[in-house]
Amino acid sequence: MNLREIGLKVGQRRADLGLSQDRLAKLCGLSRSTIHHLEKGTLKDLGAAKLLSLLSLLGLDVITQEHSKKHHGLDMASKTASVSYKTKLHSSDLSHSLACGRLPESIFPHVATLLDEAPLEIIVSAVEEAAAVNHVAPKLIWKNIDRWAHEMHSPRSAWA
Repeated sequence: MNLREIGLKVGQRRADLGLSQDRLAKLCGLSRSTIHHLEKGTLKDLGAAKLLSLLSLLGLDVITQEHSKKHHGLDMASKTASVSYKTKLHSSDLSHSLACGRLPESIFPHVATLLDEAPLEIIVSAVEEAAAVNHVAPKLIWKNIDRWAHEMHSPRSAWA
């Protein structure tokens, strides 16, 4: 659920409770403009503490759960890492390297690209999938990634 969807639920709940935007704003310590933009779906950010306080006031909950749809993380990671190269990084090779920690020279540039440029959600999904396929703890794979990122001098702050 994104902020826009939450805003729609907030607007519906506010109306169900007979509250004006102004009254709700005063009750939760936000501006009427913030409530208006939240409900309209144009608010860019609210902050977790303010959002949770607002939802609690309205008797709404935020439920977190894993995405039900699997994203095929290894395939997506392999494709992302292969975009700039003539040779393709196979998901099985990536999976094996992630699990065992050995990085063959032939896929070194692909993995460097993956660590530097791939969306982090893809990397997280690839780690989860590689851990399951290879029956290793994800923590071990994260250690391998951290070591590789340092050896490659990755500029990405996630690996600092």
